[in-house]
Amino acid sequence: MKIIDLLTEEKLTLSFEVFPPKTESAFDSVRKATEEIAKLKPAFMSVTYGAGGGTSKYTLDIAKNILKEYGVPTLAHLTCVSSTKQTVKERIIDIKNSGIENVMALRGDIPKELENADRSDWDYQHAIDLIRELKEYSPDLCVGGACYPEIHPESVNQKEDIKYLKEKVDAGCDFLTTQMFFDNNLLYNFLYKIREAGITVPVMPGIMPITNANQVERAIKLSGSFMPQRFKSLVDKFGTNPDAMKQAGIIYATDQIIDLFANGIKNVHVYSMNKPDVAEKILTNLSSILN
Repeated sequence: MKIIDLLTEEKLTLSFEVFPPKTESAFDSVRKATEEIAKLKPAFMSVTYGAGGGTSKYTLDIAKNILKEYGVPTLAHLTCVSSTKQTVKERIIDIKNSGIENVMALRGDIPKELENADRSDWDYQHAIDLIRELKEYSPDLCVGGACYPEIHPESVNQKEDIKYLKEKVDAGCDFLTTQMFFDNNLLYNFLYKIREAGITVPVMPGIMPITNANQVERAIKLSGSFMPQRFKSLVDKFGTNPDAMKQAGIIYATDQIIDLFANGIKNVHVYSMNKPDVAEKILTNLSSILN
């Protein structure tokens, strides 16, 4: 099933993101965790992709397993940074041969060893290059893109960021998923601005349950997310108590999701970090709301 079809239905949905193992030795444990999440029957599951395509095989293996064994629609991430056109075409063929209809088109993080390399002759400079290629080479695929409610770390300002986002959507994005955020007002403001700019595709908020204090610093580093005082107080109070922090983080994420649903958002994507218990508790908290 195509994600865009799910997003245009009237019912409320929750989906989860998982990540593949970095090594073959970790594959079985990661697969088991993703299977436990699949058993919860979310609207769909997305499977991430390592920098430079380092986990591409595992991404596809996990996505195929979720789709074929559990019947959960899957969204396979595909990055293009430092890849060649031939490599990307081969991966698109593999995705389609696996029966997967949905691709999240991303530039991807530049590998550390290539950060100072000359990139002028790379086949792909930005995600928009990959989106155009996906729609040109395989127009039947449902293509998603990423967006930043606060601002892309490499953008000069939000106005420029939205301008490039509009170009990305015009190139063929069927829907957008946001980077994590912890203050819903940032999303509502962002949605107003992009709609005003003519971006009309569905936008799925991405929610990250912070279940241990160490995740906070990483979340800020990855996304530059604004941490509201309410959230800072939560971490300050419960951060040294693992069980309490986990419970508080799940409740905070659940509260964000409830507020989003109450304000007209129909579809929310949860960055579950391969934690079936976290995914299950959020679904339990929302059981009557989602039914």
